Amino acid sequence: MHPHLEKLQREIAGAIAAMSVEQLSRHPPGKWCAAEVLEHLYLTYTGTLKGFQRVSEARKPLTTTQTWKQRGRTLIVVVFGHMPSGREAPPLSRPRGLPPEKVLAEIGPKIGEMDDQIALCEQHFGSRRKLLDHPILGPLTASQWRKFHLVHGLHHVKQIRQLRKFAVEK
Repeated sequence: MHPHLEKLQREIAGAIAAMSVEQLSRHPPGKWCAAEVLEHLYLTYTGTLKGFQRVSEARKPLTTTQTWKQRGRTLIVVVFGHMPSGREAPPLSRPRGLPPEKVLAEIGPKIGEMDDQIALCEQHFGSRRKLLDHPILGPLTASQWRKFHLVHGLHHVKQIRQLRKFAVEK
């Protein structure tokens, strides 16, 4: 597995270690609980996996031309490693109420599946080629996708650690 996604798996596992489903479900008013944050991450991994499966099936990258705004956002997130806060999640990645047990059981393996599919497309089309559009950042290479998921995941791991403090204090 790619080191970025290996680190992502470790960080998520560490953030939720020894948390019960009840603790994962507690949240401050108006905020997502840790289970919802995990579901959001899980949905981004399944979405990326499906996207790269479509690239494989099409036998060509599925990209548009990147706008200057998207280039700027990619620079901030992928190059500088900063995930701006306060942005609303795209509709397809918003929690839908999946059972927390399902998300807990599948999130680690889903990262592995996603990595395998990204690697397959990278192998077919090259490491420098933009392969698939991100809904906010636009077209990204395999490496950029991995870095995005690391930066995005670590952003949410911080939130989970804060929610963990809240859940344990209750």
